[in-house]
Amino acid sequence: MILRREGYWTTSSFKVELTKEEKRQVDRHSTPRWEIDLLAYKGATNELLVVECKSFLDSTGVVFRNGAFEPPERYKLFSDSVLREVVLKRLAIQLQESGACAQSPVIRLALATGKIARKTDMEALKLHFQANGWLLFDSAWVQQKLASTMDAGYENEVALVVTKILLRANESA
Repeated sequence: MILRREGYWTTSSFKVELTKEEKRQVDRHSTPRWEIDLLAYKGATNELLVVECKSFLDSTGVVFRNGAFEPPERYKLFSDSVLREVVLKRLAIQLQESGACAQSPVIRLALATGKIARKTDMEALKLHFQANGWLLFDSAWVQQKLASTMDAGYENEVALVVTKILLRANESA
């Protein structure tokens, strides 16, 4: 909902159809299709966001220490540069061939997370994302974006209605 309000078309659980050769390149011969949690496309800028979602609300949270995610296999697109390059290249080809996006989209990787572990080196995480041109949608970002919908007009969007109910309840408390 947040990205749609910012001009993106979104779809969840998008399947990237890797070729046999690409599966060999990433050493995942038996992988059926690569799944992207959330795909967001903005036609005006030809920007494509590849969003990996990790809520971890009732767990430790995302852990990033010593310049890496822990465990790295949980954050494959962020941790494996060969995999990232192959998947994102195939994604662009697949979307262009289907007419879902214009030629040469600007692809940005993003991590949306509900919780980041206290033991995480936040400064290093932010610098790592900035250096790679990636986006971090942490709980503070989500809260800020949801709060900005407080005065928006009515929309038949469950998340927006729930947000307004919760925010108004907090105002009157």
